[in-house]
Amino acid sequence: MSKYYLFQDRKRCIGCYSCTIACKSNKNLLTGPKPVDIIPIGPTFIDGTPRAAFVLMPCFHCEDPWCVAVCPTGAVQKRTKDGIVFVDHALCIGCKSCMSACPWGAPQWNPETGKVVKCDYCKDRLDAGLKPACATICTTHCLQFGEANETPDVRRERYAREMVGL
Repeated sequence: MSKYYLFQDRKRCIGCYSCTIACKSNKNLLTGPKPVDIIPIGPTFIDGTPRAAFVLMPCFHCEDPWCVAVCPTGAVQKRTKDGIVFVDHALCIGCKSCMSACPWGAPQWNPETGKVVKCDYCKDRLDAGLKPACATICTTHCLQFGEANETPDVRRERYAREMVGL
């Protein structure tokens, strides 16, 4: 796994798609691919009240990524220093093997280039000491990015507060 963790606090997400837009802008993507996307679930009525949720779907940068294993040219790679999975577009031949292999649908087809694009945690920004574009622009601050062992778990804190009724 990547040493990084991108956490979405779903209770705070309002589905504004600013993360998706920031990602596409950072990668100069027009229509089509969304390396970071929000999937709306609902609305559905619970006790007469409409409810909806918005689920962030980036790449999970797997420990043993199938997309890397199936790439015939080595275009899909995993950085050894931090575990980020990325596409070297100079090597991608557009065979879409990585798209078929990924169980999460992370690799996306870019019709503009005829190649695949995917979330790489904005590795260019990380290398410059910045956070990924999606985590930087989140209007409700529901996205938290950092090293996995340093990211606070708001769910545990929220649950603990609910347990004691504060």
